[in-house]
Amino acid sequence: MMDILALPFMQRAVIAGVLLALILAVLGIFVVLKRMAFLSDGIAHASLAGVAAGILAGLNPLLVALGLGAVLGALIAWLERRTKLAGDALIGLVFTGGMALGVVLLAFKRGYQPELVSFLFGNILAVQWNELIIMAVLGFAILVFLLLCYKRLVLMLINQDLAHVAGIPIAFYQTLLYVTVAVATVLGIKLLGIVLVSALMIMPVTMAKLLAKSFGQLIVYSVVAAELMVILGLLASVTFDLPAGAVIVLCGLAMFFVILSARALIASKPAKR
Repeated sequence: MMDILALPFMQRAVIAGVLLALILAVLGIFVVLKRMAFLSDGIAHASLAGVAAGILAGLNPLLVALGLGAVLGALIAWLERRTKLAGDALIGLVFTGGMALGVVLLAFKRGYQPELVSFLFGNILAVQWNELIIMAVLGFAILVFLLLCYKRLVLMLINQDLAHVAGIPIAFYQTLLYVTVAVATVLGIKLLGIVLVSALMIMPVTMAKLLAKSFGQLIVYSVVAAELMVILGLLASVTFDLPAGAVIVLCGLAMFFVILSARALIASKPAKR
């Protein structure tokens, strides 16, 4: 175990995994409770256009995808306010449009693109120090935003009418939340890939909801579940030489069924008199 953790690539992977698990787990609470899980999935797939543009231009694909993700998050929030279309329809529009643009852009780049494959399916073991610095800086900014705006975001999540009466600019904070979710999702692509990244937002919160009895517990349990998913998944993937992103998700799925089974077992036991 210690020999594996002594490897530089594994150290970078663990740092990136622990950081992203924290961010995505906390944001996942807002995503799940606000019923906008499709947003993270849509942004992830649409970010293919940013990855493709970065590869074509010879720029850092992660930075280009982050910029595009932030723009798309703000655009979806703006369209929700300005049109009568449902949010999932708008996200679907962005989802398919971004994916289509990404495929067209990639048609101009001939040959095998290993960097593209890592974004599609995730390759946390290949995270470099410059990418880790980007994750750390943006991750810190996201956590500061959540800490400073926690009460306003929760009130907006629970009751928008009450938040409006309290003087909270709902449109402003909703846009910020969408942009934050979009940026965090793109950061997570390096961990799990475009195909699986939304799992780290949804699975930990889903597990935590089975156990938590308060909003505070929901946050703590979500973070613990996400960290366990990442650490167990990383260790299993390296030990058995399997794709890290897929193994992390499967670890989360196994944890969910263990918790569900334990709850059912406890509930089936007759109460003591």
